[in-house]
Amino acid sequence: MHPAVHPAVHPAVLDAALDLVAGSTCVGCAAPGRPWCPRCAAAPDPHPWCCWPDPPPEGLVPPWAATPYAGAVRDAVLAHKERRVLALAAPLGGWLALAVAAALREGPAPGGPCPAPVVLVPVPSRRAGVRARGHDATARMTRAAATGLRPALGAPVVVAPLLRLRPGVLDQSGLTASARAANLAGSMACDARRLARLARRVGRARVVVCDDVVTTGATVREAQRALEASGVPVLAVAAVAATTLRRNGPSDLSPAPATH
Repeated sequence: MHPAVHPAVHPAVLDAALDLVAGSTCVGCAAPGRPWCPRCAAAPDPHPWCCWPDPPPEGLVPPWAATPYAGAVRDAVLAHKERRVLALAAPLGGWLALAVAAALREGPAPGGPCPAPVVLVPVPSRRAGVRARGHDATARMTRAAATGLRPALGAPVVVAPLLRLRPGVLDQSGLTASARAANLAGSMACDARRLARLARRVGRARVVVCDDVVTTGATVREAQRALEASGVPVLAVAAVAATTLRRNGPSDLSPAPATH
């Protein structure tokens, strides 16, 4: 049995020891030790806002993000997704939970004596991407968000991977807004068996589509379309972060209506 670390050991000494043994470094600043050092963890100052893309996809429900997609947040998203730094699921899930909570506060009040359950539907990933990366980053973050939300909301929170992607969808990286929309048009479908099981389990619910980053809104709009085509109304979209080239940013918290 290895001896326990003495409580008086300074964090910097512990990080140096971890780097020596495991070779790990912070994904944000490359400091030796933990994959997410205290300085980088404290750098983001999340203020969830309604991050309408400009222009917004027609019919998109309000999209919420916790923080801009830049700096340490961008480093964390990419390291978790592409480099399988699984320890980052917890902080990313925490930011996603902030966005979900903001969406629920701004949405219509649930009827009845008890709050309706919350269903978080992660945007599906391409199977080839999941195989190459060894995990589904969006699903993992969404599960972490649900864990943090359950005690805070006073209502059941369920993660439901209801959506699947058809074959042939390209990686969205590097595509223009119009190319993203064309690539994703009709690309998602709702799994009828999973939907039936979910309906038996929770009945009426507040459904939020979850993703890591909102860019043009094409991905989350397609997820919304697929769910609504199967009779599932979507309350909002929530993401860890949003790109900052958009009509309103964290300094402008008033939601803008979608184009109809």
